[in-house]
Amino acid sequence: MQVKETGLPGLLLIEPRCFRDERGFFLESFHAERYRGNGITDAFVQDNHSRSRQGVLRGLHFRVKRPQAQIVTVIRGRVFDVAVDLRTESATFGRWYGVALSDEGPRQLYMAAGFAHGFCVLSKFADLHYKVSRFYDHADEGGVLWNDHDIGIRWPIENPIVSERDGAYPSLRQLDRARLPHIGALS
Repeated sequence: MQVKETGLPGLLLIEPRCFRDERGFFLESFHAERYRGNGITDAFVQDNHSRSRQGVLRGLHFRVKRPQAQIVTVIRGRVFDVAVDLRTESATFGRWYGVALSDEGPRQLYMAAGFAHGFCVLSKFADLHYKVSRFYDHADEGGVLWNDHDIGIRWPIENPIVSERDGAYPSLRQLDRARLPHIGALS
């Protein structure tokens, strides 16, 4: 597999080795030893699957008191996937990275704990698989506004379908430290 730096420490673009022939393809979507050898040492405890239709934008979501690392893979369809660095001690705090992920060129996005995540669907629908390092906890959810001007994400769609909750998140400027990921609470 190939692992590429994104310019944001703790955020990696992964290209798993893919074996293709006339029948289709095979790849290992996760191999703990190989990922560990590339600096991804998180213990992943839960897998999630979401499906969204074209034009849907989800995010930007994060965990506050118990931040989680995650690996995002598109199983079917195509999305523009985004991560925003919310680690207050990071030199890249508030910066974002976006990449197209699809079922055609198997790539994954690894986010260390402390990033907000969001995506928009570019195909008729998309299935995303999330491998996460924390169990789901509704009470620990946080979010930042998907179209925050200070962050300046260049989403490749106009007039996305956004949930009421995601559309009501505060801007990054409105979030105090207590409502940002608590990286010191990783144990």
